Amino acid sequence: MKKTDSMEKLTRLYLKEVVYRHGVPLSIISNRDSRFASGFWRSLQNALGTNLKMSTTYHPETDGQSERTIQTLEDMLCACVINFGGSWDRHLPLVEFSYNNSNHASIKAVPFKALYGRKCRSYVYWSEVGDSQLTEPELIRETTEKIIQIKNRLLTARSRQKSYADVRRKPIEFDVGNMVMLKIIERIGPVAYRLELPEKLRIIHNTFHVSNLNKCLADENLVIPLEEIQLDDKLHFIEEPVEIMDREVKQLKKSRIPIVKVR
Repeated sequence: MKKTDSMEKLTRLYLKEVVYRHGVPLSIISNRDSRFASGFWRSLQNALGTNLKMSTTYHPETDGQSERTIQTLEDMLCACVINFGGSWDRHLPLVEFSYNNSNHASIKAVPFKALYGRKCRSYVYWSEVGDSQLTEPELIRETTEKIIQIKNRLLTARSRQKSYADVRRKPIEFDVGNMVMLKIIERIGPVAYRLELPEKLRIIHNTFHVSNLNKCLADENLVIPLEEIQLDDKLHFIEEPVEIMDREVKQLKKSRIPIVKVR
């Protein structure tokens, strides 16, 4: 879709590509595009009985997997655009075929079989990545080469996205009522939590990924006035020195380094 496409076109595409093929979903996880957050889209899904779940920064969706899957697909598609050049859009059906017939660790199955309950009937070499000796027509040979190329790109993309995810992954859990400088009011899946925000921070989406949280070990009765907390345009905390508490000089072989302890 284009950003300028209307809600009517979005609805027609949704019915054609999703509902007609798979039925009405129980839930949809999406980003916060204005069309997905609009009153029309919400009322439509509510009438269909579909639960809308919006993602936030660092993929704190309800299943913890969607954003990483989207990034893997984006990575693979970018590689295909580079490989196939101006004809990349003609190869999108092969990309879809390759993706839906490769094993997914998150569901421990091939998506095609998970959806239809049987393996996809395909050419013998299309289900595996590898070389093949073909004497068939040129179209079959070219298609097989493209699918092998796409599957190799998919393996590379998944490996890259896994390395990105592992850096941010934390083996940590919280309970409702725990304090993380703010109070946890709801747990959403294994990796996302909804926090109780002060009135002045109501404009911020109150769902956060676990990697952004640390358990609060301070006195629960200690309240920090919001006016004293300075945030930049990316909502990062700005530290302001209050006083110099101590000074010393570190002596090295050829230099002296003044050190200041600041509160």
